[in-house]
Amino acid sequence: MPFAFPEGLAPEVYPLAWLVGRWRGEGVIEYPGIDTTPFVQDLVFDHDGGPYLRFESTLRVLDDSVPETVPDEDEWPAGEQGRVWSTETGYWRVSTDRPDGLEDDRHVLEVLLTDASGRLALYLGAVGNGRIDLATDFVARTSTAAEVTASKRLYGLVEGELMWVEELAAFGHSLRSYASARLGRV
Repeated sequence: MPFAFPEGLAPEVYPLAWLVGRWRGEGVIEYPGIDTTPFVQDLVFDHDGGPYLRFESTLRVLDDSVPETVPDEDEWPAGEQGRVWSTETGYWRVSTDRPDGLEDDRHVLEVLLTDASGRLALYLGAVGNGRIDLATDFVARTSTAAEVTASKRLYGLVEGELMWVEELAAFGHSLRSYASARLGRV
């Protein structure tokens, strides 16, 4: 099936066009001090025609394992949606900067994310060929937020699915694997 740019998408974010839409799937959290925890994620990339994409993510942890088929959000049996582990919102922008050494088929990416637990993070990275590499440039937090000092994320489009992995430096630990997921288009 050929790819079509979403209607009204600003040309500045064409390198991110493949992300636009709703994604849903499952993953796992695994970090020192946190029991291995399965989750379901709902992820939305949308736009209003401006030179950025809007981002919204909700992770819901499950008491048991992820069901074999992940139902749509409104099809979960009562009380089985899982409890919200985290929510993030933000903006993804493609920069016009072209640093030395950046491959011709990659573009500089700036991502601003906030989460409901009291953190704001600025990620810098690159996008190209269905792959996104990000690392925090700045992390701010409220006095009640968990101590997270750095993060790296990798997103990739693999056979039509969005896969991602996040590394985290938190709670006195150095940067290490924290969570990963495999999402399908909804």
